[in-house]
Amino acid sequence: MSENARVRTRVLAKLAMTIVVAGVLLAGLLLPWVGGTGVIARNSASLLDELPVALTDQAPTGPTRVLAADGSLITNFYEQNRTPVTSEQIADVMKQALVDIEDSRFYDHNGLDVQGTMRALVTNLAAGSVREGGSTITQQLVKQTLLETADTQAERDAAVEQEGVEGVARKLREARLAMALEETYDKDEILTRYLNLVYFGQGAYGIQAAAQRYFSVNAADLTLPQAAMLAGLVQSPFYDEPINNPENAQIRRNQVLQRMFDLGHISEQEFTEISAQPVQVAPGLAPANGCIDAALGGFFCAYAMQYVTGTLKVSQYDIDNGGLTIQTTLNPQLQLTGDQAVLDSLPLGDSLAGMFTAIEPGTGHVLAMSVNRRYGCDGPECESVVLNDAASKGAGSTYKTFTAAAALEAGIGAGTTITTPGDRYTSRVFRGPSCGASDRNGTNERGMYCVENVGDYPDTLDMVGALVRSSNTYFVALEDRLGSVEGPVRMAERLGMRFDRPTQKSADEIVEGNFGSFTLGSEATSPLDLANAYATLGAEGTRCTPLPVVQVLDRTGQPLPGPDGQPVSPGDNCTPEAVSPDIANTLSQILVGDISTPAGTGTRAAIAGHQIAGKTGTAQENQSVAFVGFMPEYAASVMVFNPKEKETVRGFGGNIPATIWRNAMAPFLADKQTSAFPPADPGLLNGGRPAPRPAPQPEPRPAPDTGTAPEPAPAPEPVPAPEPVPAPEPAPAPPPTPAPGG
Repeated sequence: MSENARVRTRVLAKLAMTIVVAGVLLAGLLLPWVGGTGVIARNSASLLDELPVALTDQAPTGPTRVLAADGSLITNFYEQNRTPVTSEQIADVMKQALVDIEDSRFYDHNGLDVQGTMRALVTNLAAGSVREGGSTITQQLVKQTLLETADTQAERDAAVEQEGVEGVARKLREARLAMALEETYDKDEILTRYLNLVYFGQGAYGIQAAAQRYFSVNAADLTLPQAAMLAGLVQSPFYDEPINNPENAQIRRNQVLQRMFDLGHISEQEFTEISAQPVQVAPGLAPANGCIDAALGGFFCAYAMQYVTGTLKVSQYDIDNGGLTIQTTLNPQLQLTGDQAVLDSLPLGDSLAGMFTAIEPGTGHVLAMSVNRRYGCDGPECESVVLNDAASKGAGSTYKTFTAAAALEAGIGAGTTITTPGDRYTSRVFRGPSCGASDRNGTNERGMYCVENVGDYPDTLDMVGALVRSSNTYFVALEDRLGSVEGPVRMAERLGMRFDRPTQKSADEIVEGNFGSFTLGSEATSPLDLANAYATLGAEGTRCTPLPVVQVLDRTGQPLPGPDGQPVSPGDNCTPEAVSPDIANTLSQILVGDISTPAGTGTRAAIAGHQIAGKTGTAQENQSVAFVGFMPEYAASVMVFNPKEKETVRGFGGNIPATIWRNAMAPFLADKQTSAFPPADPGLLNGGRPAPRPAPQPEPRPAPDTGTAPEPAPAPEPVPAPEPVPAPEPAPAPPPTPAPGG
């Protein structure tokens, strides 16, 4: 036999075997759909049992949405830019264009186009691998879904296998699953799922994202030329996309139009006119993705997402791919007024960073985090650290409140007077830098901690006057009476201060070192912690852990289950009476005087119609200035410092920080009523022990929406002597410039 004859014989044998194999496989594939309704019913049930969950689940997920407290969008998180839409939200012409070019017998077959599949099967078996598609839209949906939902590389490889028996087996499995899908869903549902899943190039997954990316319109509003162009992208989303390859896109679009004309779905005039036109696009921006793209509150967004992944243990994969809804506590109005107030005092990119940080007493809900920086970008005006929660610099005399609270709890009343002649005091307990060879108390205790006021103070002050005027000497002397710094440190912790960051000494280290300067705010302080500690006072002693997120929902709108199967939840974040309500209310009333009396250091923060309590602070060498103000409904801190290097801050806590606080809060409170603080406890004001309480204090109340704002209450005691200046934090002059102090 000649060589040609032998080759011809082998080809014929291979073809015969191919036909036999193809016939057997196709017969087995189609068996459930022949032989009567009983066979169909039995085998359909069997096939439905085989359907992967991904094919019976809902449509592809959209982005994870991060929402503010009012439901407005802060940003999205997604790995794929996709926004699923319903059938009604897709233009009919888009559906028709896709069917005509991809699967013109879509409405006639049962998921498998027998003629096309038989032709492709013979070709592929003869070649020993997949060389021809023949896939219906339903089969393509199966393939794309299995690929998108694959958990491992092996599963992804199997979903696109082209070679050998495995490739042919994949096509057959796709066909079986496609027919099972057709038994489960109607044609419109299958087509909608496909249009929501397929990739259209330029990072656009699904028809809605594609319509927005190329034409800046919704999928429901696509026109014939737009629909034809998009339908042509399905098979070649890179080569034929119109932004970088307009000529290729026009050729492919015209092929789709030709097919639509051949099938009688568009007129000759439509085909002729549109084919002659170049492709026209109006590219839209991709939706915000990540905190760097946040519409508002980029630093809050970063803080909230750290909470979601760190505290709630939601994986980044689920955030990027799960279509979650993350409900945060951000108050957009307060965030906006905070942003504006900070930028009015400190321009974007100034070497000094100004942080306005607000929290809700009684709930711990974080309401705003404003900084004169952009989040996450590169450049001098940018920052990736959430400065509102970072502990970098001290907060000055704001810590005196912690010493006052510890003293009240120890039985030292607010009326307790201490005499420190000459605005200088040398401690009898704490060691540290001295003021010179001899202090003005007539002693010669070298090596003991000495502190001074800058300016003239009355020799004798009580706790009320000392807090309002921010006397350094009084509070170091008060620490002496307590005998150790432990009481003020532990009180600060109970109020909400945390000393657990890498940049901080731990509370135990501070206590062990017994640093008398603690009351002067020398410790690195988080602006958020500072606001939260004073919020505990405003909530009558109820301390809450700061909370930026209240709920995480899955793609179906149900609470997201955690690793233990239970819904992801912040849980109970509040501790009632972490500090006695009597102590909290007494301190709140005392601190009203820092805002409302001429001798106070925080008078610039006053807002007519609202009773505000607060405290100023200036760290050593003016490295940082601070103000914290609060009401029963809101608490907010402002800190100003250079986070990168050592720099002297101009002014004091009663200057820029108090001004920022007022400029942020005044417009926010303009249409709101706030409550007056409960009265101070007479026993704590006078004798140092709480008076008997007739009834339990009520829970903190949310701010009502309407009503008349209460008149500001006076400080519990008059404050003597205007205009003295404490050290190291003198304050500005009296109104209209605030009085000196911290």
